[in-house]
Amino acid sequence: GAPLKDSELWGLPKWIIDIFLVTGFAMILLTAMIGQLATQVNASHCMLDYINSYFAVFTFYTAMAIEFS
Repeated sequence: GAPLKDSELWGLPKWIIDIFLVTGFAMILLTAMIGQLATQVNASHCMLDYINSYFAVFTFYTAMAIEFS
């Protein structure tokens, strides 16, 4: 069935629902948080050993190319 006419989502005001759920802003935030998780885990284990290599430069340029595409 269809949703009820007067249903509410956790009692949130309509403007918050419009900003986060209707526009897709919540999914943008979720994607950014999940995307940064692997990087943060890698940085916590490898520290400066990962940054101080040619592979890191290659990874950086690849990420920059993806961002600008």
